[in-house]
Amino acid sequence: MEIIISVKDLVNRFGEQVVHDRLSLDVRRDEILGVVGGSGTGKTVLMRSILGLQKPTSGSITVLGQKIEYHKPGPSRCWGVLFQGGALLSGLTVQENVELPIALHSDMPLETRHELASLKLLMTGLSLSVADKYPSELSGGMRKRVSLARALALEPKILFLDEPTAGLDPIAATEFDELITYLHDNLDLTIMMITHDVDSLFGICDRIAVLVDGGVVVGTVDEIVDYDHPWIKGYFGVPRAQRARAAAGGSHRD
Repeated sequence: MEIIISVKDLVNRFGEQVVHDRLSLDVRRDEILGVVGGSGTGKTVLMRSILGLQKPTSGSITVLGQKIEYHKPGPSRCWGVLFQGGALLSGLTVQENVELPIALHSDMPLETRHELASLKLLMTGLSLSVADKYPSELSGGMRKRVSLARALALEPKILFLDEPTAGLDPIAATEFDELITYLHDNLDLTIMMITHDVDSLFGICDRIAVLVDGGVVVGTVDEIVDYDHPWIKGYFGVPRAQRARAAAGGSHRD
């Protein structure tokens, strides 16, 4: 199995607080990897380290065979990011938000940029009637889809998602999970997804990475729920998680 992201002996320390203590993690090509952990375990810090936005205390990270160097740009055109909350620019229209990465990282003519952005909106299930609207005029679910369209603008090989279904009602969250699965299957994407949503973890993830004790435990759904660790047993043993696992049945992607 080809390794797309390789994290080796990662240490992230903030003063006296050690968040990651020689954490090592491999992300495989074409998988959907769910990342979960308690408060303060460094889920977003891990993602930011991989993206080159957070310089670790020590350790190394390789993405698509290229070592992340924190003093120079990384392979950012090869990945797309949906940040928690969407991070859309309120002063730009939907169309302008999606076009922004294309304008920053290519010399495409304006018309081509416009057509590509429109295609990404359609791919995420949005009507082109929203193109001239501003983020404040959209529902939470629609803003998530616009953010996803922007993350896909440069046709990345890797998609990073930070709590993609947070704040969505159950119907919208289910629809978003279905969209992620569809895009993964049709765009040859490798997806790393931070989420607390047990329906997402059981329903669409190939493997789950649990951040505990400064390190990480990685496995399939069945391997993780059977792992003998107090936090893991507590998290996946609550009734809500058990119902999500039963609802997923044998459909999860291990």
